[in-house]
Amino acid sequence: MNITSLKHIPYSILDLATVLDGYTAADTFKTSLEIAQQSEALGYTRYWFAEHHNMAGVASSATAVLIGFIAGGTKTIRVGSGGIMLPNHSPLIVAEQFGTLASLYPNRIDLGLGRAPGTDQITAMAIRGENMHAAHNFPKDIERLQQLFSADNFNSKVRAIPGEGLDIPIWVLGSSTDSARLAAEKGLPYAFASHFAPALFEQAVAIYKNNFKPSAYLAEPYVIACVNVVAADTDDEAEFLSSSVKKMFLGVITGKRERLKPPVENINAHWDQLEKEAVEQMLYYSFIGSKDTIKLNLAAFVSKFGVNEVMSTSHIYDHQAKLYSNKLFAGIFE
Repeated sequence: MNITSLKHIPYSILDLATVLDGYTAADTFKTSLEIAQQSEALGYTRYWFAEHHNMAGVASSATAVLIGFIAGGTKTIRVGSGGIMLPNHSPLIVAEQFGTLASLYPNRIDLGLGRAPGTDQITAMAIRGENMHAAHNFPKDIERLQQLFSADNFNSKVRAIPGEGLDIPIWVLGSSTDSARLAAEKGLPYAFASHFAPALFEQAVAIYKNNFKPSAYLAEPYVIACVNVVAADTDDEAEFLSSSVKKMFLGVITGKRERLKPPVENINAHWDQLEKEAVEQMLYYSFIGSKDTIKLNLAAFVSKFGVNEVMSTSHIYDHQAKLYSNKLFAGIFE
């Protein structure tokens, strides 16, 4: 693949509303809006939030509320969920929430859906209660959502007002081959969480593309790959900044989840060899370095897997460094 072909690849943002050590969720929301406004100006296609719960360093639990906040502070960029964990909610409530958002911000709202709880099992029990096996209903719940959004649902005894008759794109999100098969069967666009679950990415994309059935929603398969990005003027500076995300993932595997920490000079002083290997496996699809380094590596990635869109997520402690990384990343698609 020629590097210049990246010019035709849409690029987007996944925001976990990361809370920095020493700051609050309120601070995070303000910086998210600034990043979204910058992203809009830089030509990013969409700005998504992911639903997570009971995590000190992640403030995107009320996902639909944040989507409304960002959409209200921007003008053209698409805003949505990457994703809403559908088994945590009834399809009717999701349809009403996103119907409201799509009514307020026409032709700008995306609804990405996942089936994971977005948290640990204890918190999942607090969210789902007796509905702990709701993930098994995920395919039928998607169909129920599609029905609620359909203009033909006006004679039903249960209607989504607002929501009914609105064109709200539904995406299937996943980190496994099961989600790939589901997206292919339903003819829906597919977004893969390769930023933390790289092991099945290649297989899942192949399954999705090989089994895709055209639908009223999508004629051909469409894949978004979410990847970690840390860009800076030099490879060394980017590696230094990336120690924050590495420490964050270390907290994931050790169960010591904290707010995002400042970067450190020697990340190897903070983990043992097994921990290092585990973190590096989870961060396998990460693009860390200068603009030229990332452009070269990302072009090879897009060529190998044939993804249609790249979605970046960046856990960088310093806000100005994060804005600069966002700018450098957009520049590789020029």
